[in-house]
Amino acid sequence: MTKIAMITGAGSGVGRAVAQALANQDWRLALVGRKREALEETAKSLSGDHLIAPADVGDPAAVKGVFAQIKDKFGRLDMLFNNAGMGTPAIPVEDLSFEQWQAIVGVNLTGAFLCTQEAIRMMKAQTPRGGRIINNGSISADRPRPHSAPYTATKHAITGLTKSTILDGRPFDITAGQIDIGN
Repeated sequence: MTKIAMITGAGSGVGRAVAQALANQDWRLALVGRKREALEETAKSLSGDHLIAPADVGDPAAVKGVFAQIKDKFGRLDMLFNNAGMGTPAIPVEDLSFEQWQAIVGVNLTGAFLCTQEAIRMMKAQTPRGGRIINNGSISADRPRPHSAPYTATKHAITGLTKSTILDGRPFDITAGQIDIGN
């Protein structure tokens, strides 16, 4: 059976590299990110038929829309890679604007939560049920850099989300893991 994966932040960097690795193993992919052009560039580097789904993962309606597209095109989801993320300029916490804080929390934490929530719903309902969720954390959660409060806070929270997802998903054959990429 062909495996289906959704990758957020699939337009560049780690997301693009993971998409290429999975496509080389015959996975079909839902490529998610804010910029259609970047997602199309990733898709051009892959063999196979994949879904290009531009979306802001911090927007609940957009996330629901992506999962509806996945269900329509593939009928299931075997893996979610929560990879989308952003940082702020290195500025002292007291100079950080609320808008900067909200933007990072929206992508790094809320986006991972919303995608995890929808993935669990789909994975519980499909036959065979179950799946895997992989979260991209950061070494910054344990070893922050100066002037990185919002990034560090969200990546620390990803660890909590990952551990909670493991516990909540266990009865439904859903597991989670986390990678913490360093410098």
